[in-house]
Amino acid sequence: MSIKVENISKKYENGVEVLKNIHLEAKKGEFIVLVGPSGCGKSTLLKIIAGLEKSDSGRIFINDIDITEKKPSERGIGMVFQNYALYPHLSVFENLSFPLKIKKENRYSINDKVKNIAKILELEHLLDRKPKELSGGQRQRVALGRALIKSPQLFLFDEPLSNLDAKLRNQTRDEIVNIHKRIGISSVYVTHDQIEAMTMADKIAVMNDGKILQFDSPYNIYNNPANIFVAEFIGSPKINIIDCVAENGVIKNNDGIKFGIRNIKNGEYLLAVRPEDLRVSELGGINVFLTKKEFYGDEWIFFCNFGKQKIKFKSKDDIIVEGNQLNLTIEKFLLYERNGELLT
Repeated sequence: MSIKVENISKKYENGVEVLKNIHLEAKKGEFIVLVGPSGCGKSTLLKIIAGLEKSDSGRIFINDIDITEKKPSERGIGMVFQNYALYPHLSVFENLSFPLKIKKENRYSINDKVKNIAKILELEHLLDRKPKELSGGQRQRVALGRALIKSPQLFLFDEPLSNLDAKLRNQTRDEIVNIHKRIGISSVYVTHDQIEAMTMADKIAVMNDGKILQFDSPYNIYNNPANIFVAEFIGSPKINIIDCVAENGVIKNNDGIKFGIRNIKNGEYLLAVRPEDLRVSELGGINVFLTKKEFYGDEWIFFCNFGKQKIKFKSKDDIIVEGNQLNLTIEKFLLYERNGELLT
């Protein structure tokens, strides 16, 4: 099922405009991730799609049908929350079957559907247990199953993994992606975790201050960020941003250190370089002063001074530098206007 969000805006009573003319469109079966810092509006947008909050303007369509004024129960949406929202006094079977009982389905149909969902989610041996007897990952699967059993047209996820430890988060993330591929339902997933966004999404909407700054594939979000905010938000360690000036085709940093030539007009710019796009070189490049290095098991992160600015780069190997001076070559970079927009 496809979903289209057109010109959604929302302002709270205190005057804060939490959503500003949002447009978003997902094709059938796409997994869309809304990512951004706390307070950017992503959860509010999800609740508006679900019908749990009303927008001040705009329309929402599922399969080209306008659902803007429909009640949450009439939208054909399955929603998974951050805190699982399970009934603690009910068994796994009873939690899974609850939406069907509300719809007054017969018990034979309910039993068949619960068994089918339990098999998909590997919950068959847990049907008699209460939520308190389950691990965090198992509870999240039950919450997922309760949303699935309604045969929704659209899945909504509101930071469903944030309460799990790192190991369970990775495991459950894989399970959600595999289930999504198996059932093929369009999904909108909210997170503040860029790793979740990059590894799960078909498309990512990076949000800040109530706006979608870029809506694109994970590859393009990472390699061609539309502005400085997106460039800095996606990627770990953060991308290097260097103040620079172009004079007669020569790009220099603010200390006058030259590090590249490009056919652009004179002016001030921001140069962005991913840490993995810097390499140690004996053949020249930019000269930096190494201040610190950190070992992460599979790689080293090196922190350097470049004039009065700080930059960092990655390497699989430890680098021993006499006097802490070394040369780096820039293999790839992006150039931005001073207002933060990508130079095209």
